[in-house]
Amino acid sequence: MSTAEMSEAPENCPGTGTEESGKAAACQGCPNQKICAAAGPAKPDPDVKLIAERLAEVKHKVLILSGKGGVGKSTVTANLARCTAINPDLNIGVLDIDLCGPSQPRIMGCEGEGIHQSGSGWSPVFVEDNLSVMSAGFLLPSPDAAVIWRGPKKNGLIKQLLRDVDWGALDVLFIDTPPGTSDEHLSITQYLAEAGIDGAVIVTTPQEISLQDVRKEINFCKKVNLPVLGIIENMSMFTCPKCHVSSVILPSSIGGIDKLTQQTGAPLLGRLPLDPVVGQSCDQGSSLFQDFGDSKVAQEYIKITSALVSTLNL
Repeated sequence: MSTAEMSEAPENCPGTGTEESGKAAACQGCPNQKICAAAGPAKPDPDVKLIAERLAEVKHKVLILSGKGGVGKSTVTANLARCTAINPDLNIGVLDIDLCGPSQPRIMGCEGEGIHQSGSGWSPVFVEDNLSVMSAGFLLPSPDAAVIWRGPKKNGLIKQLLRDVDWGALDVLFIDTPPGTSDEHLSITQYLAEAGIDGAVIVTTPQEISLQDVRKEINFCKKVNLPVLGIIENMSMFTCPKCHVSSVILPSSIGGIDKLTQQTGAPLLGRLPLDPVVGQSCDQGSSLFQDFGDSKVAQEYIKITSALVSTLNL
């Protein structure tokens, strides 16, 4: 990798594809100045308008983000959707754009389902009468197949999942994204520019190494004008299923989530305990709220979902 590729963009970098690219004051001295200036402003993507038309009946779109992998983002996405769908008057959808690790088919209990195409587009897979799922995992020949694609092809599939799926009328569409702040995140925010995104929910674990990446995620949200609806601390503590005593497994060292919320102003939606029943329900593709509705983790999900529903004015 060259020095130019490794160098960080200036704080006020206008980015590529804008009128100011290569011409702004921040561009002076940048090794990529001539390249950005020569490229000129990007032409509007006609599919952005088509996506807005396709999602016209989707009232709210919420991105689920995480700074790093392994914090339980997909699990939280699925359980937020299931919990919201407990209300039979709400129609909920889950869109899985974590292309390299599409977990939603397994977690939602619809692994092996095929995508059906009608005259109005791809039909999502229904888990409940008011809960539907669409994932790249449905397009793979087997659960063990790997997606070995470069950026443009992955972005093309994300666009197709937004443009060609016939969701119908939804109250909330939860979008499960890959970890980090990568190409897919920029694509989803650009493709939904006209359709509108209500905001993002960020999932983290308590230790500082995870919170460090959450700060980067919050900065990403600020740069793309994406509101942060709240942060969920997952695996906050372990609750023994026999004696019900709670122990901290992943301790925070320098203030933890409380300090982070004070520094950033992002609200804390709740703390989810590390409970074996969550892994059990995810592996079996069953509902945590039907099988373990009295558990502490299920009750905490209900509190978090209630706060999120209130924020979205549902």
